[in-house]
Amino acid sequence: MSGRDVVGPGGESNLKRGINMRMLLDLQKKLVPDLLDVIGMRYRVLRFIRLMQPIGRRTLANSLEMSERVLRSEVTFLKEQGLVHVAASGMTLTEEGMILLSQLEDVMKEVFDIRQMEIELQQKLDLAEVHIVPGNSDEFSWVKKEMGRTCIALMKKKLFAKGNTIAVTGGTTIAAVAEMMIPDVDLKEALFVPARGGLGEQVENQANTICATMARKAMGSYRLLHVPDQLSKDAYESLINEPSVKQILELIRSANVVIHGIGEAQTMAERRNSSQEVLEKLENANATAEAFGYYFDQSGDIIHKVLTIGLQLEDLKGIPHIIAVAGGASKANAIKAYMKYGTNQVLVTDEGAAKAILKKT
Repeated sequence: MSGRDVVGPGGESNLKRGINMRMLLDLQKKLVPDLLDVIGMRYRVLRFIRLMQPIGRRTLANSLEMSERVLRSEVTFLKEQGLVHVAASGMTLTEEGMILLSQLEDVMKEVFDIRQMEIELQQKLDLAEVHIVPGNSDEFSWVKKEMGRTCIALMKKKLFAKGNTIAVTGGTTIAAVAEMMIPDVDLKEALFVPARGGLGEQVENQANTICATMARKAMGSYRLLHVPDQLSKDAYESLINEPSVKQILELIRSANVVIHGIGEAQTMAERRNSSQEVLEKLENANATAEAFGYYFDQSGDIIHKVLTIGLQLEDLKGIPHIIAVAGGASKANAIKAYMKYGTNQVLVTDEGAAKAILKKT
């Protein structure tokens, strides 16, 4: 098998289970083709209710692009099965509904061929792990929340018993990760820190804000980095020697988990209000991706670096768990370019990005 070992401990029995599951699904498609369509539809309904609960029927119908008449029938069935609770405030999942949805997720990955896509993408990008959620975040904003929920579940699996420091970057995707954070006893002693200074963008998408939001929702603690993301050389030299800045930088570099996004180069350069000279440099060098203030071309080579205070690429070598979260077909090139540099990371992405990457040679 090329690439990394995707079988793992006990892999032979897992592989047999996967083959048996695949055979069963293939038989069902032939004998009862409508069954999988119905399961898929009800799975989408349950999944969206979990993301947006409490949610009204009209909002849910619009979000799923489903008629209210069809949705009413599905909700009635799910309510009768004890999976959904309907109240004046909106629909929510029952405890049984949450359990069933969790059990369904692995099955649906087989139904939508996502499990095979994960294996192929892991091998193609030479990554430690790949996790794909159904949907395309370019088309549906709620898919970012699904990526966020998956990221949070992964992060919790990688925590040490005590003394966890979790560094997070900014951006809309990582903001969605923060939104999906819930209180957890294992995170009460965790320290959340921003991986870099402010980007000058909307405050809710800045690393400091996301860091504080995660800590508050997880009932952990946090420290902030009160410096701009982009600095002149003189300002950088002055701030880097400030005792308070040095202290927070030490905490950031000691993180055992980093959660970060991947940006499109031109989009990120414009958000940074980069000079015309920099914009032309990036365009001439076919800049494709951005992460941690570094810009990469299609080969994964660094072609430009912004002078920033925060986590640097060389710092990542000492951090045991790095989770990149990025999705949408529009980001396929950026993900592919950055991952040529960031191998051995964990990628959480969506179906839209995965399909676009796998189509490309």
